[in-house]
Formats: sequence, C-alpha cells, structure tokens
Amino acid sequence: MPAQQKKLLFCTAGLLSFACALGTAAALGRQLWVRGTILCSTGALLVNASGPELHKFIGEIQYGLFSGQRVRQCGLGGRPFQFSFFPDLLKIIPASIHVSVILFCTVLIVFALVGAGFFMFNAFGSPYETLHGPVGLYLWSFIACSCGCLIMILFSSEVKIHHLSEKIANFKEGTFTFKTHSEQFANSFWTILVCSLVHFLNALLIRFAGFEFPFSKSKDSGTITGAADLMY
Repeated sequence: MPAQQKKLLFCTAGLLSFACALGTAAALGRQLWVRGTILCSTGALLVNASGPELHKFIGEIQYGLFSGQRVRQCGLGGRPFQFSFFPDLLKIIPASIHVSVILFCTVLIVFALVGAGFFMFNAFGSPYETLHGPVGLYLWSFIACSCGCLIMILFSSEVKIHHLSEKIANFKEGTFTFKTHSEQFANSFWTILVCSLVHFLNALLIRFAGFEFPFSKSKDSGTITGAADLMY
C-alpha cells in the first residue's frame, strides 16, 4: 500500500483511539450507566393496586459508577434521593467488582491514549522498535478492546446477577420493599461497547495497511530476522 494511504489509515486509527479515550473518560463520571423503574411492592400490596393505580407506586432510578439518584413512589408522590457509591453503598454492593470496573475504565483510557500516540507516530515517523511498529499497534488495540469487553461483562454481572438496582433502591429503607420493575443500560454503557468495537476496527485497519498479524510468518521469512520483520 502506498505510504500516503498508510498515513491516512494510521491518522484515522489514532483519531478514533483518542476519541474513545475522551468518550470513556466522559462515561466514567456520568450517571448514565443504568436507567430503570422500581416498584414499591409493599405499598402496592397494602392497597392491592393494579392497572393504572400501579403507576402511583413506580419510581425511577439511574446511576453510574460513582453516584446516582432515585425517585421513590409509594402512593404519596415522588421523593428524590441522591446517593453515592463511595462510601455510602460499599457495604451493600459487590465492591470488588465495582472497583474492578472503575479500574478497567482507567486502563482503557490510558491504553487508548497510548495507542493514539503510537498510531500518530507510525503515521509520521518510522518504527524502529517492537513497541513502535505493527506489533505494538496490535498490542495496544488488543489491550484496549479486552478492557472494554471486561468492563461490560463485569458491570453486566453486577447489575443483573447481583441485582444492583434493587440493592440501591432498598438502601436505608426499613419499612418499604422495592422491586426492579424495568431496567436497561444507558448511554455510558453503550459508549464502552462502541469503544471496544473501534479498537477492534483499528486492528483491522493495521491489517488493511499491509501488516501481518503478530507472530505470523510468511513463506519467505526463513532467513529474515525478527527485528527486520518489524521494519517497513
């Protein structure tokens, strides 16, 4: 592939990686990871609510990785409540999983920025070491994509398997019991999915630029040293 086309591909991949780093940083601090509704089951059972009456007992909840808010409805109107994961909810949530999600988000930001820098370096410079060459580009893209997948898996398990929304809804509730009525992942969660797909796309762009995948050997590579394979 001509050098100008390679530069264009690397610049595109670098800009995409940088955009993913910014998107992940924005998603990390927002309260738009999960949105849902919560049912005040105790209040609904007391008055035997059904049909349209049931809406008087359905509140709202949304939260991110650090904080969130809920509106409790128990037949007397909505009452908003702000909460924070640190330190308020640490005793009722799976803290190890939650901290791991935040950690992998940080790692994703770091490696997305590192990948963006090396993509730009390879676009306007000449790689002379493994970390500056195609193998390094595959490495940064793979690590960033893997972190994105781990974030989605861990956070999904925290929400669905450990019933995070119900634990938050019942926080400091002694009399009433709340059940999850509906819940869906919001914008920040899908931002992580898009970033993971972008880093996978970057790996395809490297391959499209004419570089073999790491550790693959061509038919004429018997007498070529490993250091020479990285040069282009």
